[in-house]
Amino acid sequence: MNIHQSGEDYLETIYILDMRTHYVRSVDIAAHMGYTKPSVSRAMSILKTRGYITMADDGQINLTKAGLAKAREIFSKHQIIRDFLEKTLGVNKITAENDACRIEHVISEETYLRLKEFIENTK
Repeated sequence: MNIHQSGEDYLETIYILDMRTHYVRSVDIAAHMGYTKPSVSRAMSILKTRGYITMADDGQINLTKAGLAKAREIFSKHQIIRDFLEKTLGVNKITAENDACRIEHVISEETYLRLKEFIENTK
């Protein structure tokens, strides 16, 4: 199922927050991303409809199997790109983080896999 960049950002944020606290709510996502609660609520509704998340009665948000797979994929891309920019190319930490966040959404699978292979072979 195709997902837009904003949806990927939300899934990645849920994944990151869940790793930290094991309990994620819309208010936590809004605070982390700097978005309004209504914006997050709308996005959660879309992600729920598409089968990426579930929402408990107490407001807890959990990734489904499909959501977890997509979130891990996005998170991994982000880390690999960020580390390459920072550690291999010498881009400053903040710029590398910001650029990785944008690149992770548009990089082709072929380029990503070649980049990942390059990094693994130069360790």
